Amino acid sequence: MAENQLFPVFDLPEIPDNPEYDERYYPSVYFDFETGDFLRDGAGRMITSAGREAYMQWCLKVASTERLSCLAYSDDIGTEFDELAEIPDRESRESEIERTITEALLVHPATEYVRDFEFTHEGDETYCSFTVKGYPWEEDETLSMQL
Repeated sequence: MAENQLFPVFDLPEIPDNPEYDERYYPSVYFDFETGDFLRDGAGRMITSAGREAYMQWCLKVASTERLSCLAYSDDIGTEFDELAEIPDRESRESEIERTITEALLVHPATEYVRDFEFTHEGDETYCSFTVKGYPWEEDETLSMQL
């Protein structure tokens, strides 16, 4: 009787209840945010990072990338700083910066928390520092960036 069916019949694969989390952090290339270029050694080769350093570099890259500005990234990657100029008061802008950085970094499954935001203002420039903790490290890391 199965031979005469219009649509094929097959068994669905079982989905495990607790998929194992891939704890590996893939290597990356060090990026110098001040010069806007990759770091190179004396022979001109790019310097690679792995583990914790690669994760922290990822955090800084994501926090400094405007969402939807790069076609290579999904709309989950990046922050929303373009609209900050429309927000009239400083406290609301700081709250929005905190929200968008936190949302952007929590996309990574290894990010446990993002907190302790501190802001410094010098003229039109805003500097932000915050604490990030990634799995499986015991201690957290403080990152700083200019907006």
